[in-house]
Amino acid sequence: MRILSLSDKVISFIYGHPVKERFKEIDLVIGCGDLPYTYLEYVLTVLGIPLYYVRGNHDKVIEYTTYGQRTRPHGAVDLHRRVINHDGLILAGVEGSLRYRVGKFQYSQEEMWGHVFRLMPGMFSNRLRYGRYLDVFVTHAPSAGIHDKDDLPHRGIKAFRWFVKVFQPSVHVHGHIHVYRPDEVIRTNFGKTLVLNTFGFKEFEIDIISLNDHKI
Repeated sequence: MRILSLSDKVISFIYGHPVKERFKEIDLVIGCGDLPYTYLEYVLTVLGIPLYYVRGNHDKVIEYTTYGQRTRPHGAVDLHRRVINHDGLILAGVEGSLRYRVGKFQYSQEEMWGHVFRLMPGMFSNRLRYGRYLDVFVTHAPSAGIHDKDDLPHRGIKAFRWFVKVFQPSVHVHGHIHVYRPDEVIRTNFGKTLVLNTFGFKEFEIDIISLNDHKI
């Protein structure tokens, strides 16, 4: 399954006519936060494929546009604190970043532990039903010590690092950390998991047949 992930930055060419041809081999879209709801709706509509997302710390409770109000991207599926099997691909997600000011979609480290614990019954159910816990972990913020920064808004989440270490998804895809230099690290192998900073957009592939044949 070929996946397009998006976060934090609106890519101008995605609004252009060739976008469907450019991403014709994509099977699924993942939004990792801090993108306009209308942007995600556009991608979903033009590509005509499912889109799963989590919100970022800059996402709005209500987005006002010339097309009306949005409280979410219409047609997309919110992954926050949910575990979903999409055509054999197991997804789970947590929204937001560490709290650094008054606003929505920001949480303390303790609250992030609570979000992660909400996912755990699904992990054990997946292990029994599918022979593995999780394929793709979707968050806005990064894990502690992986792609994060020292300042409070961009510190990584301790609960995410623990979660990835224990349940070993194939991919942990996140946003939140903007990339300005070509030498900045955006791909890290953490145990059996590829951690991918999806600032702007990234494409990656997961072999569903192989995963479903493999028993942990």
